[in-house]
This record gives sequence, C-alpha cells and structure tokens, in this order.
Amino acid sequence: MLTLLIIAAVSYLLGSIPFGYLLVKIFRGEDVRLSGSGNIGATNVSRKSPVLGAITLLLDALKGTMAVVLSYVIADHMVGIPSYEQLATAAFFVVAGHIFPVWLKFRGGKGVATGLGSFALLAPKAVLIALAIFAVVLLTFRYVSLGSIIAVAIFPLTVWLIGQFGAGSSGLVLITLTSLLIIGRHRENICRLLAGTENRLGAGRA
Repeated sequence: MLTLLIIAAVSYLLGSIPFGYLLVKIFRGEDVRLSGSGNIGATNVSRKSPVLGAITLLLDALKGTMAVVLSYVIADHMVGIPSYEQLATAAFFVVAGHIFPVWLKFRGGKGVATGLGSFALLAPKAVLIALAIFAVVLLTFRYVSLGSIIAVAIFPLTVWLIGQFGAGSSGLVLITLTSLLIIGRHRENICRLLAGTENRLGAGRA
C-alpha cells in the first residue's frame, strides 16, 4: 500500500507540471489560459506559437512516460518486481495531475498527450491501434476531438483483447478509469460535436 501511495503522489506531482502554461509565460509573457479554449495543452499553446505547441506536446507526453518509468524504479526498489497494477496506477495519477494540477487551482489540460506517453509503455501495441483509429477518424470526419475521444474510448478494450503484459483485472480497471478521465475532460467538445458546432482539424477551440 505504501508503494502505491508513493507512486500515486510522485505521478500526480509530475503530471501537475503545466508545461504549456510555463512555456507561454516564459517565452511570450502571456497566460495561455486567457486565450483560445483556455486550455494549457499543446493545441491551444500552438495558437500562440506552433513551436511552443510542439514542445508542449512532447513534454506532456514525456511526463506520462516518466511517471511509468519512475513507478517501475520505485516499486523495484521497495517491493521487487513491479506489478502491472503499480504501473497503471502511475498512468492514472499522472493524467489526473495534468488535468487537475495543484499549481493552477486544479484547472489543467485534457490529458491526451500525457495519457499517450504513459500508455505507450504499458501497452505499445494497443497504442499503435489507437493511433491508427485516431488517424482514420480524423481523416474521415476532420475532428481532432472526435478522433481523440474514440481512440481513448477503444483503448481499454484493445488492451484487454491483446492481453498486453498479462494485465490483470485491477490493471484494466485503472486503464479504463484513466481513459474515462480523459473522455470526461472532453465534455465540452462532446457537447459541441452533438450540437454541430465543433471546429474541424483543431481550428478554434480545442
């Protein structure tokens, strides 16, 4: 239990680092939350600077990856061979930290890049399938948000069907909860999609 608590705390704090906010603040002297969608993620940052947007995407994904790596190191040091559940715990809390960062009054990004970074280590084959689904949806309907939502929604099922790394039921539950967390953060996009007012190819809000 202590190991899980430490992994959860470290992952949450890592996820809470608001790279998009910091980059725009440092290099543009502006608060990215006051423009566009108000989101601190790469899409909104790219409206200020495509270069900063690309860096934000990379850093947000890397913190997801690092959370899983650190959880492996922590678990290996404390209890021996890390379990899939411990790694999945890191994925959940790093995404939660990104979406609800303590440094920004719990108003953060949408968690897609951070989730991708953590899932890439937990289930790389399933991630490739999810990326393919995202690409097909995007090319077909030209909605970035719709592609993200569908890919994230299908991801837990894909992990279960593939059976990557022998993920147990608790690991799958954590992956499912992480996916639901990301989808829930897209509730405004879902409302706009249903109303037919969502912007295509990431233009406008995101």
